[in-house]
Amino acid sequence: MEVSFQLTVLKVLAGQSAGRAPVAEIRHAVAILMNSGRDWTDRMKRLAEHAPDLNIFSAKFVLRDDAGWEITEEGRLFLAALETAVAVRRSPLRSVDDPPTSELAGQLARDAATLSDPPRNRRQRPRRRRGKADPIGEQRDTAQPVRR
Repeated sequence: MEVSFQLTVLKVLAGQSAGRAPVAEIRHAVAILMNSGRDWTDRMKRLAEHAPDLNIFSAKFVLRDDAGWEITEEGRLFLAALETAVAVRRSPLRSVDDPPTSELAGQLARDAATLSDPPRNRRQRPRRRRGKADPIGEQRDTAQPVRR
């Protein structure tokens, strides 16, 4: 199963009030999101880059039964940690071959939430000022000649 599809399923289930939905309802919501445009697709691809070997069922992030699918607490914590990691451009998370315990998943979410702010882009950096010209045309910084 494609990773971006699995992440979409996690997002759909996380958005349900009880974290549970019948398969038909999940299919409908996933179809809408997957066909909603490039923004959703790009977002899921960014998330998928951080969890390339994701299997939501073997990792026990989603439980299945006759009534439908349900996201687990570990699934919610994994999704929150993954979204935070992508938001701060963190390196990929641990492999999902070894599913987390609730304690480990909680620690992942806490660690991701306490990361420092992402690097500021050029527009957010304070501007460096070179020597300003005096009103009479003299430059305050004598190391650089006055250009006219």
